[in-house]
Amino acid sequence: LLDPRHKHEPTLVTPDALGRARRIDFLTRAIDIAVHLNADCVSLWSGIVHDGAGRQDAMHRLIEGLSAVIEAARHRQVVLAFEPEPGMLIDTLDRFDELLQEFAAAGTDDAPLQLTIDVGHLHCQGELPIADKIRQWRSRLANVHVDDMRSGTHEHLMFGDGEIDFRPVIAALKEIGYDGPFSVELSRHSHMGPEAARRAYNYLRPLIDCRAGA
Repeated sequence: LLDPRHKHEPTLVTPDALGRARRIDFLTRAIDIAVHLNADCVSLWSGIVHDGAGRQDAMHRLIEGLSAVIEAARHRQVVLAFEPEPGMLIDTLDRFDELLQEFAAAGTDDAPLQLTIDVGHLHCQGELPIADKIRQWRSRLANVHVDDMRSGTHEHLMFGDGEIDFRPVIAALKEIGYDGPFSVELSRHSHMGPEAARRAYNYLRPLIDCRAGA
């Protein structure tokens, strides 16, 4: 949306300060829109480090920008749901935990900063068992993206085309009493949107009904 020629750019870890400011402005506008829509959360991620910056420098950029976004979310009483994304600075749940520790060490109130879990990302990167990760992060979990995926390959697949067993995933979400968004993310299926939605619904609905005792 901000740069039609470079995917995702600029981000909160972009080397150019003006670029990072554009991302902060974009996210702040998203927070304002979320208020008007009564949205459950604003989902966001860190971005990819393209300039070879060391982890310490890249984390400094992220924390500086994210602090401003957190403050805006706190002021507007909007939940931020941070998504670890393969290939980005914060790519795993362990890296997300490091980010939280950085905020804690600085004495920053990170209460608005919650978590998006993408089930496919966990499988892709070997963060297993997925159900255990859901239980571990129950207190921060505000948003769930769901898609099928294969180990080691970051490609969002239609359900049944990958390797994930969704029964324990849905069981874990029910166990922790999760009632937030459960959003199918099949970004490469937009050309067949209605059919993809139908297939996803037909795959997931029986699993959800089964766990709900329907």
